Amino acid sequence: MDLGLKDRVYVVTGASRGLGLASARALVEDGAKVLITARDEKTLKEAAAELGPGALPVTSDNADPAAAARLIATAREHFGRFDGVLISVGGPAPGFVADNTDEQWQSAFDSVFLGAVRIARAAADELDEGGVIGFVLSASVHEPIPGLTISNGLRPGLAGFAKSLADELGPRGIRVVGLLPSRIDTDRVRQLDELSGDAEATRAANESRIPLRRYGTPEEFGRTAAFLLSPAASYLTGVMLPVDGGARHGF
Repeated sequence: MDLGLKDRVYVVTGASRGLGLASARALVEDGAKVLITARDEKTLKEAAAELGPGALPVTSDNADPAAAARLIATAREHFGRFDGVLISVGGPAPGFVADNTDEQWQSAFDSVFLGAVRIARAAADELDEGGVIGFVLSASVHEPIPGLTISNGLRPGLAGFAKSLADELGPRGIRVVGLLPSRIDTDRVRQLDELSGDAEATRAANESRIPLRRYGTPEEFGRTAAFLLSPAASYLTGVMLPVDGGARHGF
């Protein structure tokens, strides 16, 4: 199926590795152009080199209040248009309620929550009918994940913001979608498994609770993101789609 992505232009944040990079790769492979961002310039440039001429790296921090407008303007200047954004942010510091400091909460709020809100608002101002705003969130939108207290506190609120934005932008023909990854085989998830002290046993236990009996791959997540951002998903908005191998039972 042709997703209709050829020559469309997207900004993808947090795209130097993991789910952001997988999503950018899937978009480029289907013919889109992407402006990719991350805080680490070296890793970001390596990612752009891997993706090829369809990718433009711009070092940026989602917590920077000036970042959103600059990224969109750069995408327009370099590629000639702007069709959407996928807001992906590296996970906040792990820990339990008693572990996380005020400073960790504030830093995570600025990047994970407020930074995402700013980018989404800036995109909403610039997008025309057919545009799309996507959020990479987490399965913690529905159920907390042990050891990720800060993420558990912020992601559900961001999902609520995304749904509100979908209602407000719908009459303009602009879509808002969210992806809720669970056990996708990334460095981040492997690090979380290691926190238990027995990563292999933890993974086996997690896989036993997933109907497909395995972790997902970044490529599987990326293809799902590319579809949701594409014109092929033109009647989907306000949806928070679990990408979890069936781990979440029910609606």
